Amino acid sequence: MLLVSLALVLWAGAWWMNARLATGPARDSAAVRAAVPLIFGATLLALWELGVRGLDVPMVILPAPSVIAATFAGRLPTLWEDFVQTFLKGALSGYVIGCAAAVAVAIVADRFAFLRRGLLPVGNFMAALPIVGTAPILVMWFGFDWQSKAAVVVVMVFFPMLVNTVAGLADTGSMQRDLMRTYGAGYLQTLVKLRLPAAMPFIFNGLKICTTLALIGAIVAEFFGSPIRGVGFRISTSVGQLALDMVWAEIAVAAIAGTLFYGAIAALEKRVTFWHPSHRS
Repeated sequence: MLLVSLALVLWAGAWWMNARLATGPARDSAAVRAAVPLIFGATLLALWELGVRGLDVPMVILPAPSVIAATFAGRLPTLWEDFVQTFLKGALSGYVIGCAAAVAVAIVADRFAFLRRGLLPVGNFMAALPIVGTAPILVMWFGFDWQSKAAVVVVMVFFPMLVNTVAGLADTGSMQRDLMRTYGAGYLQTLVKLRLPAAMPFIFNGLKICTTLALIGAIVAEFFGSPIRGVGFRISTSVGQLALDMVWAEIAVAAIAGTLFYGAIAALEKRVTFWHPSHRS
């Protein structure tokens, strides 16, 4: 019980420190904004470690973070191979294809009103389809390698990206469009110089949403068929072997990849849409 008591003391101390930092006079400084989540995350890991060891939780139920870290460090070549198969091949390729196709179709749908009215209801219907139902079909169509995972990702990201892009293209006001017409601008010039720039916040919102969907789609699709590598494949086989430390190591890989992917899109958004009020201090 000593470790459990220590965990409670640590929790109380971290709570007090974070509360002081978050409400103190320097709460808006960059250092404090970075310190608060770091302290919070480190505290959660410490509580996890002390709780598992203090309560003698079996490793097949929940391994300690130190055990997961040791597995992560010892299986780096395997984890890297799984990362390349799932994210660099399946998720990233499907993400690029699906998002690019969605933007192109959204521009065409914006041009033709009947297409927009027909596509969006179909998009809502397709977005509601469960991945566990569509993934096995696409795996049978495209094979067990990364191509089927990319196909699942395309299906998952296409319609959310389409809806966001269509909404962004419709965001410009009638006065702005009338002004472009008075300048003699045609549809293509209005699209490039006015409507696409105005739609960028919506487009990047869709891109950020789709980062999570792409990773989930690629991992889940591997449960229905994969070569002997991949994050989803490794999680499935490791659960069957009761190797929960490897399962959590793969989860850590997915979390790190997802965070970096989302962060890269968010950083690109800040550079492209620097003019938007949301980025002004």
